[in-house]
Amino acid sequence: MRVEEQTIEGRNAVLEAFRAGKTVDKLYVLDGCEDGPIRTIVREAKKHDTILNFVKKERLDQMSETGKHQGVIALTAAYAYSEVADMLRAARDKGEDPFLFLLDGIEDPHNLGAIIRTANLVGAHGVVIPKRRAAGLTATVAKASAGAVAYTPVAKVTNLSSTMEELKKEGLWFVCADMGGEVMYRMNLKGPIGLVIGNEGSGVSKLVKEHCDMTASIPMKGDIDSLNASVAAGVLAYEVLRQRML
Repeated sequence: MRVEEQTIEGRNAVLEAFRAGKTVDKLYVLDGCEDGPIRTIVREAKKHDTILNFVKKERLDQMSETGKHQGVIALTAAYAYSEVADMLRAARDKGEDPFLFLLDGIEDPHNLGAIIRTANLVGAHGVVIPKRRAAGLTATVAKASAGAVAYTPVAKVTNLSSTMEELKKEGLWFVCADMGGEVMYRMNLKGPIGLVIGNEGSGVSKLVKEHCDMTASIPMKGDIDSLNASVAAGVLAYEVLRQRML
C-alpha cells in the first residue's frame, strides 16, 4: 500500500506546506533558534494548531532523511482527515444508527492503526481523535491499519468533550472502556453509539469520562488486569456489532 511522504524538511518546504493548506500533525524545531524564518514557521504552526516540539540538533539529525533539515522538520498526515458531520451523513445514507470510535489520547501509531482496522471491520462510520497528545495519520498508522485508513474516515477535533456534547444532540450516547464499569455482556449497546477508548497508560481522562453515559468493563480471568488499547477496542466493538446484528 502506498501512502504519501510524511516528512517535510527545510524552512522553505515546511513554510510552503503550511501556506498550501497541507495538514501538518507535528513540527520539530531546533531549540533556541529564533531567526526570522523559524519564527514565521512557528507562527504558522500555532495558527494551524500544530503540535510544536522544540528539540536538540541531534534529534533532528536522527529524524532527517535528507540531511538538510535547516532546523525544522514537519510530519504531515499520510491521508486527509474527514469531518464528523461526514460520518453522520454516511450513517444516514446507509440507513444505519451512527457507530463511532472516539479515542482519548491514543499515542502509539500501531494501536491507532489497529483500531482503525477494527473500526472498518465492525462497520463503524468513523474514528474521532484529538489534535493534541495523540497519534495522527502518519504512514506508520496507515500501514498498521492494513489499508483500512483509505476506507474508514478519521476526524481530528480540538476538544473531544465538546465534540461528544455536539454528538449527543444528534442522538448519540457514549460508552467508555474502564475496568470499574459494568460487565459489557450485561449492557444494552444498541442504537446510535460512540465507543470511547482511553490512553494506553492512563485510560479515559476524567473530563471525557464525565461526558460518557455508561462505563463498560471487559471480564478478565488472567493474572494481569489490563488489555492493550487496540485489543480492548476490538473486544468491545465486536460486542456492539453482535448486538446490532440481533
